[in-house]
Amino acid sequence: MSNINKKPEVIQLSHGGGGQETNTLIKSLFFSAFDNPILNNDEDAARLQLSGDTAFTTDSFTVSPLFFAGGDIGKLAIAGTVNDLAVMGAKPEYLSCSFIIEEGFELGKLKKIVRSMANEMDKSGAKIVCGDTKVVPKGCADGLLINTSGIGHIQVDGVSVNNLKLGDVIIVSRDIGRHGAAILMAREGLTLETTLISDCATLWPAIKCLIEAGLELHAMRDATRGGLSAVLNEWAIASNVGITVEECAIPVCDEVKGLCELYGFEPFDLANEGTFLIAMPEAEAIKALRIMHTFDSEAPAAIIGRVSEERTGKVVLKTPWGSSRYLDLPQGELLPRIC
Repeated sequence: MSNINKKPEVIQLSHGGGGQETNTLIKSLFFSAFDNPILNNDEDAARLQLSGDTAFTTDSFTVSPLFFAGGDIGKLAIAGTVNDLAVMGAKPEYLSCSFIIEEGFELGKLKKIVRSMANEMDKSGAKIVCGDTKVVPKGCADGLLINTSGIGHIQVDGVSVNNLKLGDVIIVSRDIGRHGAAILMAREGLTLETTLISDCATLWPAIKCLIEAGLELHAMRDATRGGLSAVLNEWAIASNVGITVEECAIPVCDEVKGLCELYGFEPFDLANEGTFLIAMPEAEAIKALRIMHTFDSEAPAAIIGRVSEERTGKVVLKTPWGSSRYLDLPQGELLPRIC
């Protein structure tokens, strides 16, 4: 008999009821995909062995649509939380994960998202060691929401938003604005002839190489919501310094430039999910760039600016035409639910 008209399996309210259906979903899908001894103990809380300085972070993911060019909500949830640890100089080790699933959500889509999460965890070595699953009635969750928390051991001291030094250079790891642009394309149903994909990726492997090289890293931050503009302004205010960046030095791909012109956005304000900024001494910057280019030769890491004592608390953008303007914190919500 043909399966063409067969309805896909979907999540039912009973999958969140704590009974047999819940147990089957958790054991057959989540435990299978995230298999590790701590999780498999099946306790109400994970028992961990921690020593030394530890970083702890949490984040919730509501991205719409759930699938986009270059990733999905699952990949985003793992990369986003791992990256928050990595830019603190912390090795990602343990994650928690909570799913809020809407009744009627296709089980096949959930399996695809869970596989994506497992694949992304392999890139950092982190493990999901505890979690929770809730199912809400149809119309209450727009498909799927995910919360992840992460714990990691700090590998290097001094990486802080408060630690920028006069004379530091600012390095960006790759071209900016890709994630926000990819979400915009998916949401608006744009069918442009483009290979543009989100930069959604785990940053720990690259940051690990920088740390192991013994470089003096004063500050690192992944440029997510608010993009490059938000990070630079947060640094300038927290460290009470001025930051000057060269517009022509900031890498932006043509597709992102085109979408920004079409919708009236600035690429500096668009979200990224696999791009980070570093503040470090100029004397070590070339070595850092060599490492980053070796790690990802296609990502145009570049020095884009410097830290000074002029206009403390402000970010100044120098344009290609010789003029300057303040690069302010983004105002309002350019693109809701981008992560």
